[in-house]
Amino acid sequence: METILGFDFGLKRIGVAVGNTLIRQAQPLMVIREATNDGKFAAIAGLLEQWRPARCIVGLPMHPDGAEHEMTLRCRRFANQLAGRYGIPAELVDERYSSAVITAKRGEVVDDQAAAIILQQYFDQHVES
Repeated sequence: METILGFDFGLKRIGVAVGNTLIRQAQPLMVIREATNDGKFAAIAGLLEQWRPARCIVGLPMHPDGAEHEMTLRCRRFANQLAGRYGIPAELVDERYSSAVITAKRGEVVDDQAAAIILQQYFDQHVES
């Protein structure tokens, strides 16, 4: 059994979810709201220490036609930073339609729920039962 963390990367907030390869169910964990990159990575380091995941999954946003945009590149960079800073494998999962399944009230923070959807997509597509 492996623990896996999922991330919905954003410039203001990073949603985090957790799951494992035994149960294969992603759960929202928290939203990182640190103002600086150092603060964000310190929070991530604490999560990695606490959960000791075998890998991290990062949502990869794209245009509906599959074309990349500015956030696509930022998410790729974030995944590379996770792997480089912490020596943990980081994989990307297409998140084009993940936010469409979340119903949220105006102003509600749902980044952790988005991270859970991204991680669940990974389980559904990549982990054998």
